[in-house]
Amino acid sequence: MYKYRPAEHETHHADIHCQDRNLYIPLDPRNHHYQEMLDAIIKDGADAFDGDIPTDLQTAADAKKFANQLAEYKTAIARLAQYEVEKGRDEVKETRNTGRKVYDEDKKEWVDETEEFISQTKIDPVVATVKKLIFKDTVSDPTEETIENPLITTDKAERAEAQAVVDATPQAVKDAT
Repeated sequence: MYKYRPAEHETHHADIHCQDRNLYIPLDPRNHHYQEMLDAIIKDGADAFDGDIPTDLQTAADAKKFANQLAEYKTAIARLAQYEVEKGRDEVKETRNTGRKVYDEDKKEWVDETEEFISQTKIDPVVATVKKLIFKDTVSDPTEETIENPLITTDKAERAEAQAVVDATPQAVKDAT
């Protein structure tokens, strides 16, 4: 539990008293105890404080929460944008202007020269299943079991986790991207 202590005189600046650890925390965002206090406000709200949370601390906690959500949202979007290992991805070719002019005999004029390049390489899908040896004891021969490729299982789990972050992100955070 935290308690705000206002400045008493010129030599004592306002600070926060952490009652659980009997620790006085300066109002300095560079202080890691200050950051822990903001985390407590984010997590527990008014229950983190003895008395009202000062407006500037609540504003700082809200800004930190927003920044954290934005970072998590961007990471999740980036993860979802990656290809699915189960499906692979196709090669993509694009055309770009080289910046040079060439004479087109058919049109009888100078035109921009273009070239084709690969903007995305092809990646084949991974095999859907793999064989797994099951050892029941040290004497018996192992049995073989076919399971989903662990790369696919991991990819699906990471995608589901990223989608859950996207779904839980407040619209105001999404709009900030």
